[in-house]
Order: sequence, then C-alpha cells, then structure tokens
Amino acid sequence: MTEKTKLITPRLPRGFEDRTPGEIAAVGAMIDKIKHVYERYGFDPVETPLFEYTETLGKFLPDTDRPNAGVFSLQDDDEQWMSLRYDLTAPLARFFAENFETLPKPYRSYRQGYVFRNEKPGPGRFRQFMQFDADTVGAPGPEADAEMCMMMADVMDALGLQGKYVVRVNNRKVLDGIMEAAGIVDEGQKVTTLRAIDKLDKFGPEGVKLLLGAGRKDESGDFTKGAGLSPSMADAIMSVVLNEPYIAGSPSDPEVAAYTAKVESTQNYVEAWQELGVMKALFDAAGYGPDRIKIDPSVVRGLEYYTGPVFEIELTFKVQNEKGQDVVFGSVGGGGRYDGLVSRFRREPVPATGFSIGVSRLANALKLTGNLGATEPAGPVVVLVMDKAETARYQAMVSELRAAGIRAEMFLGSTKNFGKQVAYADKRNSPAVIIEGSQEREQGILQVKDLIAGKQAAQAITDNAEWKAARPGQFEIKREDLVSAVQKLLSEQG
Repeated sequence: MTEKTKLITPRLPRGFEDRTPGEIAAVGAMIDKIKHVYERYGFDPVETPLFEYTETLGKFLPDTDRPNAGVFSLQDDDEQWMSLRYDLTAPLARFFAENFETLPKPYRSYRQGYVFRNEKPGPGRFRQFMQFDADTVGAPGPEADAEMCMMMADVMDALGLQGKYVVRVNNRKVLDGIMEAAGIVDEGQKVTTLRAIDKLDKFGPEGVKLLLGAGRKDESGDFTKGAGLSPSMADAIMSVVLNEPYIAGSPSDPEVAAYTAKVESTQNYVEAWQELGVMKALFDAAGYGPDRIKIDPSVVRGLEYYTGPVFEIELTFKVQNEKGQDVVFGSVGGGGRYDGLVSRFRREPVPATGFSIGVSRLANALKLTGNLGATEPAGPVVVLVMDKAETARYQAMVSELRAAGIRAEMFLGSTKNFGKQVAYADKRNSPAVIIEGSQEREQGILQVKDLIAGKQAAQAITDNAEWKAARPGQFEIKREDLVSAVQKLLSEQG
C-alpha cells in the first residue's frame, strides 16, 4: 500500500498578517488622502528597495557571523551582508548620498512601504508593518521642522480626526541641557532618565519623580529601578519638563532653584528654546493653535537618533485597554531632526528632518472613530453560465461590460447548480448577476438580479412562497440594453 503524502499545515508565520480586500481598499483610501496632503506641500514620491547593505542601515551593523539582531539578514553570493530595511529613513539617507550631485537641495520626498523588525512579536506588534514617511534633506533651520509639524496636523484633519489629536513638539537639546546640568555622563543613566521623562503621560509627575530617583513599584508589586538622582534634582527636572514650577515638589528649595537655573543656562537649553520660539511663531502665523500643535518639553524620541526638534502625533480620544480601562489612544507617528544620519556617507554635514506615520496603527484609530471605510469593496458583475454550450455568448456580454469600464466576470466554476452560481456572486459581494437561459435567448432578453436590493428585500420577507412570488430585485431587459441597464443599476446602488 502506498503511503499517503504528508500534507503541509497552512499556517502564517508569527508576527506577520494577511490582508483582505476590504482592509486593502480602506488603507489604500487612507494613503491616498495622506499623499494628497504631502503633494500639496510640494513633496514628491521616491521608492527604495526592501533590501539594503547591512552597513547602510547603521543601527544594526554586523558584529557577529550573522548580523540578525533586530533585522532579517542574508549573505549575497559576493559575501556582502544585506538586510531587510527596518525603517524608511536610513534607505533615504543612502539614496540622497548616492545621488547627491543630481538631486535638488533641499530635497523633499515621501515614501510608503513595508519595514521589517526581527523582534519577538506580540499583540499589535508585528515583524512586518507599513510606514509612510516625509522628509526634507538639506534644510538646516527650524522652519523645516515647523513645516513637518503643520503637515502632520493637516494629514490628521484630512483623515477626519479634527479635535481628536495634538502634535506635541520638543527639542532634544532641552533634554541634553538636563543631562549636562545634572552631570549625567553614564549612558545607562541617561537612557533611564529619558525613559522616565517619557512616562509622564502614563504615570504623572509623581510617578516620573520616583523613576528619576530610586525607582517605582506598580500596583502588582513589580519594582522598576530608577535613575538614582537626588530628590531635589528630580524636582528640578520635573519643573523644567513641565515648563513651570513643580507644585508637587519643592520649587522653593534653594538646591532645586539652583539646579533649575543651571539647566536653563546651558547652551543646549538656550538654543532649544530659540528654535522652539521660531517654530511657535510660524505655527501662530499660520493659524495652528495649541489645540493642534503644542510645545511640550516632555516629548522624548529616538534616544540616539535625533539632534534637534522632535515631534509626535498623539490621538487624544479614549479607548479601552486589555483590562477594560479607559486610556488615551496615544501616538500614531512622529519624527524630528536627524542631522547626523546622511553625514555617515559624506564628509560635509547634511541637515535633515522628517516624520513617519505608523499606517496600521493609524488605520486602527480611524476604524475606532468611524473614519475608515472598512466595508468590503463592491465585487464584479457576474454573468451566469446557464448553458455550457453558449459560453461564447456569455463571454461577449462580459467583454461589453468591461469595455464600458464595469468590473465583470463570467462564472468559471461548475455550472450545474444555478444556486451555487448565485451564492458565489453573493460571496464576491457582486452588485448583480446577469442571467440568460434558453428561454431568454429565444426572446432576446436578459434577467438582471440586483443582489443589493435582493438582500434588503430578503430581510423583510419570511414566507418562502412570498419570496418566490416577489422575486425581489430581479428585472428583465433587452439584450442590447445590457451595458446601459447595468450602468443605471450601479448608479442607483452607488
């Protein structure tokens, strides 16, 4: 007896997802709106490949036999390591440097595409996801950063999120001034301090103060070790981050006041507020109030990446977390100034600023607010095959419909069962089916079954005899009127 071939279990790799026609159509419509805003600002599209040489990506340079810490990598036949891109910015830096002589400066571009992270997947955390970036390379002033923030706000408005977001803006030099004045030189302590500040929205000033000090214990009893700063230093940092005296701390303490003054006198801090002042003046002049774009010294992004202004889009409406608690939806994108990235490829400094939108997360937000058209797109008109010997006639009908710009197909499955053909069209979300049996052919007519009207009528009919008598949504047309009748029907449905 021959042993049966073992079947392969169909399974999706962890951290990846399939997309249905409805999801693709909805995200495509969202992307079109974003593109329209970018192009209105004068940005042009550019596309870079999924793979780059690993050394080009910068963040994950090979230091082992196989450099796969954080990225998916392979070795080409010339022994060069290549990696799937983990963002869209590093490939842009390579593209700009490689085409430096021919590109206009500043260079304004946008890019859309998938990026890949070789990380442990989890709820809402994928190994492949889509980003949508816009960048200006070669513009050194805060005016370019301000434009990015205004464009982010306009994108949110175009997507129907007016009043449900705020673009929060800071400058990494504010945070550098804090590190400098506190005498924090240890990289680990710097990271811990910045991560503590980044938790302001989540834990509030008192929670952040604990993380700046010895540490914080949460409701479950888990303890997070802090940055180890003194109480007065932590109070002063909160005063700077909140951009006001820290009421819950000890602002009158001479040590706190002295430290706060020390932060505010550092060159980094002074430069940061000069740049933020220029940006705010542009926001005010263009009519972007603090309800849309807000200066917020607590914004922390890209600990080793950004060199100046940083910004993020935060959605302010509430959703429920896995514990059923109301929480703010949070960030769907952000960016900032990264003047050092292109300079990895060229001797001279090359300033750059930009932002990235997390497409999947933004789509989820639009779905929650009812601004994402996540319904299944309309399928094709299906011409049923009532007589296998007459397929040429049915194909002619399909061709006429297609020539008129109407999505159409001839049923290509088993034609023995009329009901299964209609069920197929229904599953395809078809707006209508075309029926021509021998009787219709002799009379030069066609039957058109409006599947949309049929579904609506079926909801109100419970008796089978009544159903047969009513024949909901079905009507008769002349054969020569096929195209005009279908066009009229689709117009009425639409």
